[in-house]
Amino acid sequence: MTSLATRLRSFAKEPTFPVLMALCSVHCLNDLLQAVVTAVYPMLKDDLSLSFTQIGLITLVYQIAASVFQPVVGLAFDRRPFTGSLPAGMVFSTLGIILFAWSMSLTSVLVAVFLVGMGSSTLHPEASRITSLASHGRRGLAQSIFQVGGNFGTSIGPLLVALIVAHNGRSYIMWFVIVAAMAFMAMRPICRWYSGYLSRQRSAGPAHAAHIRRPLSMRMTVFAISVLMVLIFSKYIYMASLTNYYTFYLIERFGVSIRASQICLFVFLASTAVGTLAGGPVGDRYGRKPVIWASILGTAPFSIAMPHCNLAMTVVMSFCAGFMLSSAFPAILLYSQELLPNKLGLVSGLFFGFAFGVAGVASAILGDFADHYGIDAVYNFCAWMPVLGIVAALLPDLNHRYPISNSQSGRLGTT
Repeated sequence: MTSLATRLRSFAKEPTFPVLMALCSVHCLNDLLQAVVTAVYPMLKDDLSLSFTQIGLITLVYQIAASVFQPVVGLAFDRRPFTGSLPAGMVFSTLGIILFAWSMSLTSVLVAVFLVGMGSSTLHPEASRITSLASHGRRGLAQSIFQVGGNFGTSIGPLLVALIVAHNGRSYIMWFVIVAAMAFMAMRPICRWYSGYLSRQRSAGPAHAAHIRRPLSMRMTVFAISVLMVLIFSKYIYMASLTNYYTFYLIERFGVSIRASQICLFVFLASTAVGTLAGGPVGDRYGRKPVIWASILGTAPFSIAMPHCNLAMTVVMSFCAGFMLSSAFPAILLYSQELLPNKLGLVSGLFFGFAFGVAGVASAILGDFADHYGIDAVYNFCAWMPVLGIVAALLPDLNHRYPISNSQSGRLGTT
């Protein structure tokens, strides 16, 4: 932790550090709005008399909107950067939150979560790419700062729902429009910096935009990306079981209140924020592959033990599992960006999108599974998913670093 604090103090002296902090804040506020959707599920289930299958369908629609469009958005803005991309995404999220507060039918809920998902589809690949541009070569630390904002937003979303919405009714979700307004304000310095950055790139001309060579052959690159997809699959199936059904599990198994279950969910989600902050800098120092290997496979002892624990130990096991598992994503994303260093937006969109897509499909399937076999069966099954982390051994070693400088990664057009 001392080493991390030293790195943060050194990084804070960089001229783009305020931009990175603004990106962290925007990610936090955006994912806070996304977390409101899942945190309100118990209330929504009671209000509209929904089944677990219908809860899974809502999550599926949201995750599809938040996943399928991400690579498309990333590729489009790789080709033609647009300084207003982040505010445009927040417009979708704001409209979705307003509709979600007043939805009185399953159809209107599906439309609302689709809009929220579209906002996420725009923000994640663009903000991740801008983070790489502003990193000054410290991409692991920069990506962790960006990612921890999202984890923190996701963790405090349920807590705010418990404090503001749980005892007052779903219409109080309208208060979260204030969060959207704060996000628009936080985007202003990012848009100013990015506009200046693009102007400098255009002034420098095509010769300034150097092509960065891939570290592996195309065949090995495709193989490595396939392995990373398997790891994302294992990580986000287990994450889906906790993010979407953890509150139901605690209520049914231990008889806790909705408010208490959301506080327990906050503990789990807070652990993912801490793990994310650690994952990037550790990957910078020791390499991406060891972090990927240790974080996913290292989750297995905690996930396997959790269904057999009492309430207190369940919370402890969920914290440990969340910490270990969340440290993987910054390393996976940066490893993939190093494989395809000229396609930052596309790669970011592909992995964010695939992660959201897996979570959405898993949520729908797990909802139906819970209806038929019970919520306990979901956790006994999903507990074994982190064991798939063993396939990280198949990842090729990237023996050299491929830092992406501001001039290289931010070039206009494609190669």
